[in-house]
Amino acid sequence: MAVNELFQFIENSPSAFHAADELSRMLDAAGYERLEESRPWQLRCGAGYYVTRNRSSVIAFFVPESGFGPFQMCASHGDSPTFKIKENAELEVRGKYIQLDVERYGGMIMSSWMDRPLSVAGRALVSTDKGVETRLVKVDRDLVMIPNVAIHMNREVNNGYKYNPASDTMPLFGLIGSKGQFREIIAGACGARAEDLVGCDLYLYSRMPGTVWGAQNEFLSCGRLDDLECAFTSMKAFIDAKPMGHINLCAVFDNEEVGSTTKQGAHSSFLSDVTRRIALALNAGEERYMTALSSSFMLSADNAHATHPNHPEYADPVNQVFMNEGIVIKFNANQKYTTDGVSEAVFHRILDAAGVPCQHYANRSDLAGGGTLGNISGSHVSINTLDIGLAQLAMHSSYETAGVKDVQYMIDGIRAFYETDILCAGDGNYDLRKT
Repeated sequence: MAVNELFQFIENSPSAFHAADELSRMLDAAGYERLEESRPWQLRCGAGYYVTRNRSSVIAFFVPESGFGPFQMCASHGDSPTFKIKENAELEVRGKYIQLDVERYGGMIMSSWMDRPLSVAGRALVSTDKGVETRLVKVDRDLVMIPNVAIHMNREVNNGYKYNPASDTMPLFGLIGSKGQFREIIAGACGARAEDLVGCDLYLYSRMPGTVWGAQNEFLSCGRLDDLECAFTSMKAFIDAKPMGHINLCAVFDNEEVGSTTKQGAHSSFLSDVTRRIALALNAGEERYMTALSSSFMLSADNAHATHPNHPEYADPVNQVFMNEGIVIKFNANQKYTTDGVSEAVFHRILDAAGVPCQHYANRSDLAGGGTLGNISGSHVSINTLDIGLAQLAMHSSYETAGVKDVQYMIDGIRAFYETDILCAGDGNYDLRKT
């Protein structure tokens, strides 16, 4: 069942580094060859490849037997709002407690992180005889917790209390006797000695497992659904899709939650570098590359806001979406979402032919919504782009909710997209072909 596979993927992906590693495992199992940016690429027709950057972003692609041609891409992100642990991690309180010193990563609902089991994951850089080696870190036990203040001492907590990230959200690590042990625990989690740790990128993650619930088991809840649900479903669709006459490509970027302006984010050269290197390796010149882009198409996949049962007034009167009612196509007049009439029409035709339901989302006109990576990546590789997602509740909580049926809808819809050749017959005119 796709939901169980999703839960396993998320459980194995407590950080963006782990998500990239899990996606790489999926590609390895499907026979895709790993490439390195630091080495020349030798590509064959009828073969699949993938490359990582920073060990936290992944781009996979499949070269058809016909060779170089247009790209059909799906892009999502593997990071989620959380707390990053600072370099000097331990804080002593009144000579009795040890806390971890953290700062916010992205825009989370801070209260949702309190009074629940948390742990630490990310990567460590370990000194070796040859230099430095990257190792994944996952402390696989309940390690820390952010305790609430009792209502007797904070009587405003239910009246719009404003949390201070410098004081209210520091996780409790242990009693004073645990001082100095954090580094030892991290070293043990990656099979190293504490003195050999020379760098770390470590984050908190929720230990609460995913669950299916509701009167008819229609809902699923889990941490990091935004955006690991789209990362998993798009990669699964990519791997399962039958080869066509175009180059299928699946990208999962890091750092979307903090603006994408990193070397591994959607605002970097990563996507442009990969598509250009594909063209070079397949002996396609610059004009052929530009011609291919004119027929290329991208799905930007990031979850959407379902109409809230307690607050339906936050939704647009007629462009609101619900869980278990299909793929969400997202619109915004200011291009926070990149969907336009052309990309909407093309994707509608593909979904209709595949029998996959869809729905339309726009923010209420007096409420600003969040952006995503479609318009950012489009500033580097300019192609037709559509923003899609799955309807969910409690976005940016440490525990989010979505619809069970929608997981398979997304897999089927994106696979149908990958299995359809979209051919530009002229500016604004497109032919759709399936084998």
